Amino acid sequence: MSWTGGAFGERAQCVLAPNANMMTLDGTNTWVLREPGARRSVVIDPGPPDESHLDAVAELAGDVGVVLLTHHHLDHSEAAKQFAERVGCGVRALDPEYRLGSEGLAGGDVVEVDGLELRIVATPGHTADPLSFVLPAEHAVLTGDTVLGRGTTVVAHPDGQLGAYLDSLDRLHGLAEANEIGTIWPGHGPVIDDALGALDHYIAHRAERLRRSSP
Repeated sequence: MSWTGGAFGERAQCVLAPNANMMTLDGTNTWVLREPGARRSVVIDPGPPDESHLDAVAELAGDVGVVLLTHHHLDHSEAAKQFAERVGCGVRALDPEYRLGSEGLAGGDVVEVDGLELRIVATPGHTADPLSFVLPAEHAVLTGDTVLGRGTTVVAHPDGQLGAYLDSLDRLHGLAEANEIGTIWPGHGPVIDDALGALDHYIAHRAERLRRSSP
């Protein structure tokens, strides 16, 4: 199934970066979020420094309130500072090295831009710094590489940790069970309409891998 991005719900549009490969699937999903009728948008994971991609994101995003990063991998973060300087805003991330401006970002934070509210959930494991963003108005969560739209994710060397990753999956699963999220908007691959089913699959997949690897 090919994936090209597009509009989702009333608040989200996905611009697919032209960096497809074995690890990035169809390419990096750059998400542009805006409350209906609002002036400013939020841009998540500007992706690689490809001018045509950044032009497309800038045209769609218009006036940008803030750039947010799900984690530090370059296919998500490399163009973040360049793009933020272009549109005149800051970059918020868990890792200080990837920020532009003084504001950080961590689990438990709430980001609000012109009525758009994002609740930040710490989801380490793929690397040490991943964050997921719950968009309550759309019943959706943006997961970066923690949950992909196709296949399963890698617990990345050297700073990925399987125990932390399993805890993160449980945390997201709890949100789905509580009916706080219903859809997943990933960092790669297509949107997942059944969040609970996808998280059940991810958890079962990891449990089976652990069972096979145990003596």
